[in-house]
Amino acid sequence: MNNKIYEKPTIQLSRFKWVYILIGLVLLYYIFQLFNYQIVNGEVYRIQAEDNRTMEISDQTQRGKIYDRNGVVLAQNIPAYNITVTPAELPDSEGLTRLIFAELSELIGIPVSNGVVDETVASTFTPCSTDLGIEQIVYIADTNWPFQATRLSCGVSKEIAMAVQEKAMDWPGIGVEIESIRVYPTGNLTAEIVGFLGPVPESMLDYYTELGFVANRDKVGYAGVESTMQDVLGGTNGKRVVEVTVGGEIVRNLEEPIEPIPGQDVYLTIDTRLQSAARDALIMNLDYWNWYLGYTLSTSGSVIAMNVKTGEILAMVSYPNYENNRMTPYIPQYYYTQLTMDQAKPLVNQAISAELPPGSVFKLSSALGVLNEGVVTPEQTVNDPGTISLVQSYLLNDPNPKTLQTYYCWNRDGHGDVDFLHGIAWSCNVYWYKVTGGYEGEVPDGGLGIYRLGEYAKALGYGQLTGIELPGEADGLIPDPTWKRLNQGENWATGDTYLAAVGQGYVLATPLQVLNSISTIANDGKHMQVSLISKMEDALGNVTQSFEPVVLWDITKDAKIQEYDGNIPTGVMKTVQPWVIELAKRGMEMVTVEGGTAAIEFEGDANKVAGKTGTAEYCDDFALANRLCGIGVGGWPAHAWFVGYAPYDDPEIAVVAFAYNGKEGSTLAAPIVRKVIDSYFALKAADADNLP
Repeated sequence: MNNKIYEKPTIQLSRFKWVYILIGLVLLYYIFQLFNYQIVNGEVYRIQAEDNRTMEISDQTQRGKIYDRNGVVLAQNIPAYNITVTPAELPDSEGLTRLIFAELSELIGIPVSNGVVDETVASTFTPCSTDLGIEQIVYIADTNWPFQATRLSCGVSKEIAMAVQEKAMDWPGIGVEIESIRVYPTGNLTAEIVGFLGPVPESMLDYYTELGFVANRDKVGYAGVESTMQDVLGGTNGKRVVEVTVGGEIVRNLEEPIEPIPGQDVYLTIDTRLQSAARDALIMNLDYWNWYLGYTLSTSGSVIAMNVKTGEILAMVSYPNYENNRMTPYIPQYYYTQLTMDQAKPLVNQAISAELPPGSVFKLSSALGVLNEGVVTPEQTVNDPGTISLVQSYLLNDPNPKTLQTYYCWNRDGHGDVDFLHGIAWSCNVYWYKVTGGYEGEVPDGGLGIYRLGEYAKALGYGQLTGIELPGEADGLIPDPTWKRLNQGENWATGDTYLAAVGQGYVLATPLQVLNSISTIANDGKHMQVSLISKMEDALGNVTQSFEPVVLWDITKDAKIQEYDGNIPTGVMKTVQPWVIELAKRGMEMVTVEGGTAAIEFEGDANKVAGKTGTAEYCDDFALANRLCGIGVGGWPAHAWFVGYAPYDDPEIAVVAFAYNGKEGSTLAAPIVRKVIDSYFALKAADADNLP
């Protein structure tokens, strides 16, 4: 008995001992954790706590506007209205809240309740892009950010927004948010120039984040001037660092707020009135010929007008293009897919990005070369029998010629004896074959040759970017034997020089390059910097930059032409003689008068237009797919070109027109140029009459 009484306390003490040990271990654990939190990782957790306490808010800036040279708005910002809810500001009464939701539902068309919120739905929730009802949206917002406004409906009408505003006293927690969206008053008239906006690309997220842009909110330029002038138009977002509660309620500013800097306004050199005239002229002429022929000849092309003496672009049309207003406030996937799949490539500005065989408009490069190099004299004639045959020699005096090739003039009957001026006026192919590539004893020593031809083409701006303030410009191609060997695996043939002389074969150019080359000749050899930007203004109306004409080079004064000894460059550079340019201009004057290739189209012309026709055979992927190659006279489809300037005695404006698969430059492209030039002078006269 006594033993039992003695043993019982011992057992109890043993149990208490283990309890104390357990308690001690728990305390040690918490002490260790406390030490870990406060000492070892104290700084880390302090920073995390600070981060949870602070919030950086980006205040969106206002994007700059885009105008034409006369102040016509091409791109601007207009208010868009969104209906929001702030859960923490809703009434405490559940019944009153339900009543608000019911009335609001009737107004904005969102059901009071729809869907079930689970973890997946909550994590993927995106305001204004959901089928959830008002109650479900409020539940997600109340759980995560109760003191922040969450969008219920976006892009509502002004009338609905005003109706919500009028209910402000009766609907606590429901508000109206006003944001800015981009619109384009001139739409597809100027879309290829102005462009459109889109969300920050994933590939450039880091770059734009560093600049203060907010992904999924801010937009950046995707095309046109909106893209190239992004840094100017975009402005700089403001920034606030604030203290917030656990629920996201802003308590105070922790730093001095940085105010947003609005983007600058950009004025373009284009005249919207002339842009409209150019677009109408192109579309109407395409439609007419498609109707007249009874089948679809051509449905795409481009037109560009330039101030000869300044390099300012007055109009630029790429047809077909797109409707940039359909890209706001977001880019519809179906529409974008439709545009990208279209074989006419409406998203591509063909005026600057299409690399095309220029055809006979390129003959002016050959013209400057053969006179300046003394290959022929102006009075010297070359016989054109209509066709000539050439033994294809891949090297000068090649002892083992392979094939006999026939080369044609567009006039199969030939032009007889042709001098320099009529070589231009009649666009005689055989003349340019012979003087540029040589022909038996008639034009000895291989004529001008491909290397020297390339020098004159480049001096006129071919084979290089113009630097226009638009994305996607192509540089074209001026081929030479080295290029062919590397890219085609073949040696250069004399026939390659023949084709290059008339803008065929491997020669490629953009419509803008064609226009720039002729403008250089019209401007007496001065090659201007092409520009689309007239001026820029800050938010206060101060001009921060204005256009000034820039002469990049003058081929009559700046030595741009490499001299050659045979095919070997000597390192000596020279200029183009002014009289050579004058004769080239005289040849283009003869194009539009009796006997010239565009005489009929410019009959009765009062604006004294000089120019050059071009008909360029081609066979691209589209032509092959549609079985166009090898059909019809000559066996190849052809593009239509015309480039002209006026007045020829004191040039002001130069215009190029291009029609894809338009066949004859004289019949399809020339009338377009005439209409644009006529419109230019009519607008000029009207503006003069309206001066005070």
